[in-house]
Amino acid sequence: MKIFPVLSQADYKKFIFLPYSVYRNDPMWVPPLRMELKSQFDRKKNPTLDHTVYQLFLLEDNDRVIGRIAAFYDTLANDFRKESTGLFGYYECSDDPAASRLLLDAAVGWLREQGMNCVRGPWSFVSQEWGLVLEGFEPPPVIMAPYNPAYYNDHMVSYGFDKVKDLLCYYISGKEGYRIPERILSLTDHVADRYGVKLRQVNMKQYEEDVQAVIDISNLSLIQNWGYAPVTEAEADALARDLKQVIRPEGVLFAEDSKGKPIGFIIALPDINVVLKKLNGKLLPFGWLRLLTALPRLRSYRLFALAVTPEYIGKGIDSLLYRALYESLYCSDIWMEINYVLEDNHPMNNAIAKLNAKPLRRYRIYEKGLTTGDFKA
Repeated sequence: MKIFPVLSQADYKKFIFLPYSVYRNDPMWVPPLRMELKSQFDRKKNPTLDHTVYQLFLLEDNDRVIGRIAAFYDTLANDFRKESTGLFGYYECSDDPAASRLLLDAAVGWLREQGMNCVRGPWSFVSQEWGLVLEGFEPPPVIMAPYNPAYYNDHMVSYGFDKVKDLLCYYISGKEGYRIPERILSLTDHVADRYGVKLRQVNMKQYEEDVQAVIDISNLSLIQNWGYAPVTEAEADALARDLKQVIRPEGVLFAEDSKGKPIGFIIALPDINVVLKKLNGKLLPFGWLRLLTALPRLRSYRLFALAVTPEYIGKGIDSLLYRALYESLYCSDIWMEINYVLEDNHPMNNAIAKLNAKPLRRYRIYEKGLTTGDFKA
């Protein structure tokens, strides 16, 4: 076996498209759009790379690619957190402990050379695509959610990684008879009047202003969350541009105070993975048509984000937003994955339990010290 850094355009293509061979017989895998995969590594299209230093590695055995890994660090996040944390991601590997060790050795070695004192992952160049699936490999992953074989977790443990955080996912299903609990209806009946709160859909005619409101609320409410890092204006613009193609106004709701200032939001994305699964990563020649035709008929969603400004936390605004989303999207065959919630975000997990959502998946993020005393490889 031979491991080497990706330096040529030919090797770059091998790195990008390896998952299409790794998962070709996996019925749960959803082939991502090839053009979207390529854009993640394009500095002109992915502004996250403006503050990311990275190296890609490929692993070959008898001239056949059997693994890949990216080692990187985010200078903006490290400066914000005052730490020197390295990251790894885009990990794919055959079920071979020796192959896994070669890949992880390459990433860890490079990060040590860069002066990092720990390594964390899996991470990615895309917002919030973190962790390995540990539990809940079925049904297939939703939009902007990772997927992996179960044995990847064994690779991490064998190498000496420890759990640093679990991310929890839940779901609701109209076909399973889900209805919003009566106690939530009673709780929220008078919340809007009590606090002078009004609800509205995203206004596509002032989309940029609403995007800025999402950023402002997120920065106020999520700054203490584990894994938080500031979002640059360019990153926000890029994400907003990408999501604009798939969002439905009825799935993006804002709560505003009596003066019309946004104080909270909730975002549910149509799960286009339902359609992408049939396209094999290609929009041409007929993929675009299939996607555009199917999008209005989708009844599967990912609850992507919910946030409330600090002064309104604990006042039922989050429940009010959830009720409004439920009333906006509900149909007899709705399916929604709440993806994801930090395992130690007890207020949010308790609130979801009160909504009668059911546990579905668990993602795990791993970490390993790179100082002399902590290095175990």
